[in-house]
Amino acid sequence: MRHADDLPDPNLATVVRRVGVAMLEAAPRPDLSVAIVAATWNRGIVDRLVAGAINELAESGIAGGHIRVVRVPGAWELPLAARAALDAGADAVIALGCVIRGETDHYEVIVRETGRALMDVMLATGKPVANGVLACREHAQALARAGFGEGADNKGVEAAAAALATARLVHALVLGGEVAA
Repeated sequence: MRHADDLPDPNLATVVRRVGVAMLEAAPRPDLSVAIVAATWNRGIVDRLVAGAINELAESGIAGGHIRVVRVPGAWELPLAARAALDAGADAVIALGCVIRGETDHYEVIVRETGRALMDVMLATGKPVANGVLACREHAQALARAGFGEGADNKGVEAAAAALATARLVHALVLGGEVAA
């Protein structure tokens, strides 16, 4: 549990102190099993996302033996692979892909329905599924979001961080795990 004096925002700290709210922060869990489900479509970009996610997991203390990478043809197949990974025992899934707008409306269908289906998997299983599927207008935008170029952020890193934080909180809140002080 976090104390009001430890909060970075003084306004939030004041309210927390006055009301007596418990601010929970999940403890690190190096034993988490994480599956990265990644599309092979736009492979060069997605491989960069996968590398970023693996690095983030490793830097967060997740051992290589607790990380599994599963490849599927495209973004459309990610929700099914995510569900299978969770059913097989993964504590969290990081879904990674890249959809670049083309000349037809196909892009819209893939992006919207993949995102919706990933959310459905998360809610049905009660386990986190981070949506790291890039939805880009052009190839250059996809490259930047995959971390190519100076100062570019790798969205695979962000998806991995979100999956870990959520898995830790779910464990602490639902499964009765420890909460960091």
